[in-house]
Amino acid sequence: MNQTTSAIPILAVAVSLAAVPLIVASSRRPNLREFWTLAAAVIKFGLVFSLLGPVLSGETPIARLGSLAPGLPLYLRVDAFGLFFALVASALWILTSVYSIGYIRGLDSPKQTRYFASFAVCLGSTIGLAFSGNLITFLIFYEMLSIATYPLVIHKENQESLAAGRKYLTYALSAGLLLILATAWTSQLAPTLEFKAGGFLVPAMTGKGELRILFSLFILGVGVKAAIMPLHSWLPTAMAAPTPVSALLHAVAVVKAGVFGVVRVVFFIFGPNTLSSIGVADILAWSGAITFVLASFVALRQDHLKRRLAYSTIGHLSYIVMGAAVLTPAALTGATLHLAFHAVMKITLFFCAGAIYVKAHLENISDMDGLGRQMPFTFGAFTVGALGLAGVPPVCGFVSKWYLGKGTVDAGDFWFLGFLLLSGLLNAAYFFPVFLRGFFGAPAKEIRVNEASAPMVVPLTITAAAALVLGIAPNAVFHFVDLAQLVVKSAF
Repeated sequence: MNQTTSAIPILAVAVSLAAVPLIVASSRRPNLREFWTLAAAVIKFGLVFSLLGPVLSGETPIARLGSLAPGLPLYLRVDAFGLFFALVASALWILTSVYSIGYIRGLDSPKQTRYFASFAVCLGSTIGLAFSGNLITFLIFYEMLSIATYPLVIHKENQESLAAGRKYLTYALSAGLLLILATAWTSQLAPTLEFKAGGFLVPAMTGKGELRILFSLFILGVGVKAAIMPLHSWLPTAMAAPTPVSALLHAVAVVKAGVFGVVRVVFFIFGPNTLSSIGVADILAWSGAITFVLASFVALRQDHLKRRLAYSTIGHLSYIVMGAAVLTPAALTGATLHLAFHAVMKITLFFCAGAIYVKAHLENISDMDGLGRQMPFTFGAFTVGALGLAGVPPVCGFVSKWYLGKGTVDAGDFWFLGFLLLSGLLNAAYFFPVFLRGFFGAPAKEIRVNEASAPMVVPLTITAAAALVLGIAPNAVFHFVDLAQLVVKSAF
């Protein structure tokens, strides 16, 4: 890769952080406050998108941020995998910002300025994490994201949300301590902490036992955000947050930072050869497979829509974990694509759940019979997302699952293929009743509602349409397939 110095990565991180004081200063003028939010989101996406051409042509833009201490440089480096994640997060932030305006104003929510300011910090941290060139930089932005999300989780400030916030912060900061320990230990073993395709930790540096322990620390550190069972329980509890925050947690930033971290650890710190040598890849793959099957069974038992979506997220994150740990090119392609495609489909479902709550004040699936006939756009979008997550073509979930399945076959891991197929059936079992009851169920009592406001319906319609477009032409606009292939080419 041809490294080139560029200020764009710094600007892409800084634009949302620079918007925070403007958002706070405009607290008494909501329209101006939301203008700063949307402007920052659009500019951030434009900056990130402008890096696509250079990265596809073989360039690696770099921006140095100074040093934390002698020998500990802080810098941003835009490789294919980091850009892939940044494109997903920055594009969806625009739609989430528009949706948030409709949701927060629709419920006349308090603390709106704090809400939009915290959202901006979260997205700045996410892009910084995506573009981090080494472990130290990654760690700083990873912890920034953990802390910035806390005010969003406790936004309602009732007993349930405050308890959820305490649990979230306990899990997130404990995982952060393990990540700090793993980073410090790695600095004693390796001459550099710079992410390297194929990994930079090799058995020659120390004993295999020590590397196994170090790998465990890294996976525990990023596995909390990735919600690998049994590290997952904070995520369903965090559903006490407003629905746009749930979308942030599940689709755009927090949990995606976790699985992004898993792939970084597997392919850019240890590498396939080292993991095969120390015999830990299979353990991680089985952890992912068991998680997505168990999470699917638990989702079946949830009547609360957002909790059902939460357990679905836990399962789908572990598709990515398993795909990375299988250590085949096709599986890594599927894992990378699922990072984006799951985000598009899952944010659609959360947008739909929020629209239903704002208009009908319903949260339980058993109360939604017949509601789809009154909210056809919302339930139609939900249908698209549900079909995709179950792996039904032509929605984009089919594409990423196809690569994941092919990757397990290439590795000869037919148990994992069986688990994938079983999970797809379970996805259908817990998702399809939602839209079937909505369109064809007979309500126990008459509920007269209509579609939510345009700022809510337009984003969910766009994301549902995007899920279909990406299923038919997965390389359209964002070149997700091209970027995934660059990731695979560098990793093996």
